Amino acid sequence: MKAETFLAELNRLRKDLDEDPTDIEWLTLHHVFCFVSYKMGDFQKYIDEQDAKGAFADFEP
Repeated sequence: MKAETFLAELNRLRKDLDEDPTDIEWLTLHHVFCFVSYKMGDFQKYIDEQDAKGAFADFEP
């Protein structure tokens, strides 16, 4: 599993909403997307750890 897969999905969800800094849903997705983008190495490490535990066993791309 690649961190980029999750980042792409976060971006898709963010782009599905109107950019509205007063909307908590958009605000949350936007800042989580930005944070994860800056911390890709750490996020990939987390993904690798979770993958080793089987967290993504049911996911089918």
